[in-house]
Amino acid sequence: MSISKPEIKQLLERVIFEETHPEDWVEDVWALSAMHGDSGAKLLDVFYALIECCSEEQLENLLHTLYQKQLK
Repeated sequence: MSISKPEIKQLLERVIFEETHPEDWVEDVWALSAMHGDSGAKLLDVFYALIECCSEEQLENLLHTLYQKQLK
């Protein structure tokens, strides 16, 4: 069963950011440390770029790999 790109994005956000909205996560990190907040913002930009650039199949494979690692 194939998962759509918006669904994969949402699932990856849950794996990475748990219950926190990604932009809120960056703001929380920024509040703790400006240096780490800047890095967090760059990581979020890369996350969104990967979602756009990767195929659904690649993202789905990544998602399966991350879920398997969480189960170990």
